[in-house]
Amino acid sequence: METRRASIADAEAMHRVLRAIIAQTGRERPSDVAFVTRYYIANPASICCTVAVDAAGEVMGFQSLVHAEPGNRYAVPPGWGIIGTHIDPRAHRQGVGAALFAASRAAAQAAGLAKIDAYIAADNAGALRYYEAMGFRTYREPEGIVQKVYTLG
Repeated sequence: METRRASIADAEAMHRVLRAIIAQTGRERPSDVAFVTRYYIANPASICCTVAVDAAGEVMGFQSLVHAEPGNRYAVPPGWGIIGTHIDPRAHRQGVGAALFAASRAAAQAAGLAKIDAYIAADNAGALRYYEAMGFRTYREPEGIVQKVYTLG
């Protein structure tokens, strides 16, 4: 497995990752190729969007890190980062999340961030465990959500 910066050429594969997650969890969310391109790959607030690919070059998952801008929908303080992790269910427990977070953490440090927020559905046990294992800690719990923060330093 290797990680690299996501490109427009990855949009279709990233869309398939999101569709696989939706099929497993039943949690519908925007996932079409145009959304993936706009929100993850070409987002003007992006710090980085990283894909993990297997030996055959297939995208196993991706992680985005964006600047928290004033008035963001997650109520994250401006100047922090906001992270999102999406791993194909077939690639769980293979080190994909750890590899992606290593790349995002390095990008966050290079961007001078002090903190990174993860906004997680309270009933998403797998995501809660993942972010806890990466060193994120709960700091806020709005209705149905757990927000975790990672402090860089």
